[in-house]
Amino acid sequence: QVQLAESGGGLVQAGGSLRLSCAASGRTFSTYTMGWFRQAPGKEREFLGDISGGAGTTYYVDSVKGRFTISRDNAKNTVYLQMNSLKPEDTAVYYCAAKWGYYIDSRSDYNYWGQGTQVTVSS
Repeated sequence: QVQLAESGGGLVQAGGSLRLSCAASGRTFSTYTMGWFRQAPGKEREFLGDISGGAGTTYYVDSVKGRFTISRDNAKNTVYLQMNSLKPEDTAVYYCAAKWGYYIDSRSDYNYWGQGTQVTVSS
């Protein structure tokens, strides 16, 4: 069983930055692929990118590529989402998710989810 807890959300002006953290329980964190998703009001949940277990290979969707960076610190059981050049359309609840194994561009079949953290970008 893995428990995930996001933090770091808040209100930021357009063009600003935020770093979200996702702390995980468990002793085998390094073997999990970690994904980041977001859901804006009235919209479907959107996959943003992921970082594989093991080598930590990353993948990003086009809408965030070059602005968002996913990283992980396996010693701290934490994955991060650094968000730069934020836009009002980035406003959403952001979620991290985990699945065991070594995947990249993996958009489904996550077994564990955090509770989400709100990010609001003002214009």
